[in-house]
Amino acid sequence: MLRSSLSRSLPFVLTLGIALGVRVGLWHIYPVRAFSDTGAYRRAAQSILNGWEHYDGVRTPGYPAFLALWGSDERVYLAQLGLGVLITLLFFYLGWRLWRAPFLGLVAALAHTLNLGQLFFEAHLLSETLATFGVALTLALAWAWFEAAPQWRPWVALGMGLSGALAGLTRPLFLFLPFWLGVVLAALPVIRGKGGFWQRLRRLEWRTLLAAWLAAGVVVGAWIGFIHARFGMWSVTTMTGYNLIQHTGYYFEYVPDEYAALREVYLRYRDARIAQYGTQSNTIWQAIPEMMQVSGLGFYDLSRTLARLSLQLIREHPDLYLHYALKGWWLFWRAPIIWAPENLTHPAWRSWLNGLASVERAGLFGLNLFFILLSPLMLVRRWREQVPLPPYLNILAATLWVTSILQTLPDHGDNPRFLIPMQSLVVLWGLGMAGALYTFYRHRAAQSNPPHDFQSEVK
Repeated sequence: MLRSSLSRSLPFVLTLGIALGVRVGLWHIYPVRAFSDTGAYRRAAQSILNGWEHYDGVRTPGYPAFLALWGSDERVYLAQLGLGVLITLLFFYLGWRLWRAPFLGLVAALAHTLNLGQLFFEAHLLSETLATFGVALTLALAWAWFEAAPQWRPWVALGMGLSGALAGLTRPLFLFLPFWLGVVLAALPVIRGKGGFWQRLRRLEWRTLLAAWLAAGVVVGAWIGFIHARFGMWSVTTMTGYNLIQHTGYYFEYVPDEYAALREVYLRYRDARIAQYGTQSNTIWQAIPEMMQVSGLGFYDLSRTLARLSLQLIREHPDLYLHYALKGWWLFWRAPIIWAPENLTHPAWRSWLNGLASVERAGLFGLNLFFILLSPLMLVRRWREQVPLPPYLNILAATLWVTSILQTLPDHGDNPRFLIPMQSLVVLWGLGMAGALYTFYRHRAAQSNPPHDFQSEVK
């Protein structure tokens, strides 16, 4: 009895101990670091503390509220390390409950906590760690929905809607998450049921759908209403035009002559950035002041104008739009590990961590390719029957595909960063698929090489 109890609790103790130990080490060798985006988050945090005075609508409130709550950079760093531990435990829970094996929970947890691409973001004053927590919590609640008794499922869905709204108001890419999962979970009994369509439709989990949508809709709707009341835009930020030009800036020369002044200013900045960096991404942030000057437009009117011009360019040149959207989709899977080696307090660690980061990035990119190539096969009935995955992992794969498509449609810039909050979920899916393939090939080998029947041979 005692040995059995220890075997169940040891993986959890190891998970917690390693997660804490790794972050204590990070705290000592890698000080907190600000990036170019940090200033906008800090300004929004200060406006929250001042009762939303001078709030500019550039950032959604999730991460600025987090900064306002914790205050100094060092306290934010500690809070993000704490989130890192909680995320690790969420992955332990997912691995443990998915495969009913605490040891596999340990594997899933360490795949996250030892990923330098996740770990270093906990030291950076950027929104990725908070977004990762929101996404991981939402997907963990989606699994809890499977395990909950029917009468508790609406309450789980309510929590899922709230955590999904947190993720979306931290990184707007994830605004779809609670609404998508609400539909998928509610429709699961319909998809998997038998009988005619209307007979199966009666099994729809209406309470799950309404709970998830109500929780997320109230939170997100209230925020959109606030932005509209303050800035006259039906959006979650005032940045729609500036985000869209990340796409259309590649072919901004097709802007009508009516807006020639805006066009010429942007093209000049674009060409200079391409000459320096080989890409036009983020040109707009340098071009905004001069574009405002030559057009006489304010910051928000310029965003509206660029949104209108970008939508016109997309309609008139869909081939160019799709070309860059596809390129952004591919960039999404690049598995970046973003850190600053010069930030290390002990330079002796630099070469070792550089080597480890290169190995990890190659492995993650390979796993992403594994996902891209194999996950669509689950749409083939014969493959699905021969290599079955838990329904949750199929939902997870569909969620990853939807995310990869949605992230490239409105923006073409930091696409590789958009995967960061979901990278460990790709790893989780990969572990499940690897296990399913191992079981399949082992079963097939056993069928092709049956045990030798010595008794029948003697007879």
